[in-house]
Amino acid sequence: MDEKALPFVSENKKPRKTRKIKIGSLTIGGDSPIAVQSMTATRTVDLEATGKQIRILEDAGADIIRIAVDSKDDVEALIKLRQDSNAVFSVDLQENYRLAPLVAPYVQKIRYNPGHLFHLDKDKTIREKVEFIVNAARENQCAIRIGVNCGSIDPDYKAKYVDDPLAGMVQCAVDHCAMLDEMGFEDYCVSLKDSDSSKVIEANRHFAEQRPDVPLHLGVTEAGLPPEGIIKTRIAFEQLIPSGIGDTIRVSLTVPDDDKGDEISVGREILKDIEAGRFRSVPENFLEGLNIIACPSCSRVENGKFVDLAQDVRRMTAFAEKYKITIAVMGCRVNGPGETDDADLGLWCGPAHVNLKKGTETLGAFGYDEILDQLKKALDCLIEEKYGAVSPG
Repeated sequence: MDEKALPFVSENKKPRKTRKIKIGSLTIGGDSPIAVQSMTATRTVDLEATGKQIRILEDAGADIIRIAVDSKDDVEALIKLRQDSNAVFSVDLQENYRLAPLVAPYVQKIRYNPGHLFHLDKDKTIREKVEFIVNAARENQCAIRIGVNCGSIDPDYKAKYVDDPLAGMVQCAVDHCAMLDEMGFEDYCVSLKDSDSSKVIEANRHFAEQRPDVPLHLGVTEAGLPPEGIIKTRIAFEQLIPSGIGDTIRVSLTVPDDDKGDEISVGREILKDIEAGRFRSVPENFLEGLNIIACPSCSRVENGKFVDLAQDVRRMTAFAEKYKITIAVMGCRVNGPGETDDADLGLWCGPAHVNLKKGTETLGAFGYDEILDQLKKALDCLIEEKYGAVSPG
């Protein structure tokens, strides 16, 4: 049996009922094996580093490799990278939907985020922009992923569902599916991601109830550092996959570039455990205390110190592990500001400075050599505010 993609035959598992879609030579959905994918963490224009990442993921057995493209320089780099790889490529359009026809001839899937479509060409409707992407995908036999993220919800849905953002995420995905249906495009899947496992479970269940035909890409975004990031991801997958929900998965871990293949091996291990009925127990009091959220790094990261910083934050905050506080460490200016809003303390990294936030309030921008001291001060103050005692250390 192919070790890369195990079909599920567990007697306790509900069958998946989604339609099958083609992503190049790969088929997902229905009774097809659950595909395991990951994303390059380097700047796409850095051909040597990104080429190395692709080889690492290929060697790890990735079914799909996602690469971010946000400029014409990125497009040129993608074309060169394609020459050296036969992998199934997915391209992430980031904030530039206009690049769709330029990248489509070189990839098998295009991922767009509805929350990023409003950035360019404000005189055009969202539907017009979606149709532009669909036409590029159709002409080049590409699949599409509609990727809805908690930290970058479409502003219209964010405003309409201010009291229930999860419902806004689901409705946004449902509405975009309807648009693609009306355009006669069927080779698409959907992802609904959050850094909270329980919200990932809830959002995907609600979506699957409304659109049981649409294949789902599962993942816990910004799951963070191992082992906590693995546990958060496992919680979501163990609840959803046996329920017949999930056709492709991505494990998002904050790890050094050379360890990116771990996302694939961890994903396969979780799938094998679920297939064999081995469900891991969650450690006692897991996430009842300190919760560190960290993104897995991607080509948007402007300073390679980000991954080291995430590791340093975990070590520095160990003294506060008993306090129920969430700290988010994000690697870029695209998702960082929005995806730190819900954290008690948030850090999002720029080229030379790290922006420190308390909820939605910005506390300042500090150098990489200053930020840990500033975070420690903010954490001490927050613990005193919430618990009436200054933390030790």
